[in-house]
Amino acid sequence: MIDAPRLVDSAAVPDSEGTLRLLRHGRDLVICVDDRELMRSSVHGSEDALGQLACERLDDLWSPRILIGGLGMGFTLAATLRGLGPDARVVVAELVPTVVRWNRGLLGEVAGHPLADARVSVHEGDVAELIREPPAVTSCAVWDAILLDVDNGPVGLTRATNDGLYTSAGLEAAFRALKPRGVLAIWSAAPDRAFTRRLARAGFEVESVDLRSRGQRGGHRHVVWLGTRQQVGPRWLAGWDRK
Repeated sequence: MIDAPRLVDSAAVPDSEGTLRLLRHGRDLVICVDDRELMRSSVHGSEDALGQLACERLDDLWSPRILIGGLGMGFTLAATLRGLGPDARVVVAELVPTVVRWNRGLLGEVAGHPLADARVSVHEGDVAELIREPPAVTSCAVWDAILLDVDNGPVGLTRATNDGLYTSAGLEAAFRALKPRGVLAIWSAAPDRAFTRRLARAGFEVESVDLRSRGQRGGHRHVVWLGTRQQVGPRWLAGWDRK
C-alpha cells in the first residue's frame, strides 16, 4: 500500500494565483499546480525525447548554443546534455526560483544533477526574455536550438502569459532568434493540429512526433513538434532581415 502524498515544499507561480507543490508519493517525486499533477519523477519518456530529438537535428555542430525554456524535473536538460559534445553551451530558463533550488537538491538526484554540468547556465526568469533579447550578442539569430517545455504546451495550465510563446508573434520571435537551419522543439501534453499549421506559417519546416509519457511502455499520449528554420523565411521576415 502506497502512502498518501506528502508535501515537501511549495512556491507561488509568478503572475498567477496558482501554487506549485512538490510532493513525495511513494518512491516518486511529484510536482503539482494546486491539486493538478504536472510531472512525476517516474514518468519522463516524452521529456527525454524532447532533448534527444532536438539534438539529433543539430547535424553535429561543433559548438552549439541551446536554450531550454522550463527546467521542470531536469529530465529534458539531462537528455539534451547527453546528446551534445563538450563544447556545447546550454542556457536553461526557469521562471520559478524555487524550482531551480529543488533541482539543485532533492530533484537533482532523480535526473542525475544536470545543473552541475559545466556546460549549463541558469536564467531565473521568463524564457521569452532570452528569445526576444538574446544575451551578449550582436545579432538576434543566436541559438542553434530552442526547446520549450513550458506549462502544458500551446494550451497553458499554470500561467496565462505562457500562451504568448505559442502565438504567431511568439513563434516569429523564436524564428528570428534561431540561426538558419536552427531547431525549435516544443513539448505538449496533447496534439493540436491548429498549432502545427501555425508553426508552418511562421516559416518552419514542421515535423510532429507522437510519444508516450512512459516511453515504449505506454502512458498518456504526448507530442513533440520539431520546427526547422528555413533558409528563406516567410514574407513577414523580409523587411526585418533588411534592417
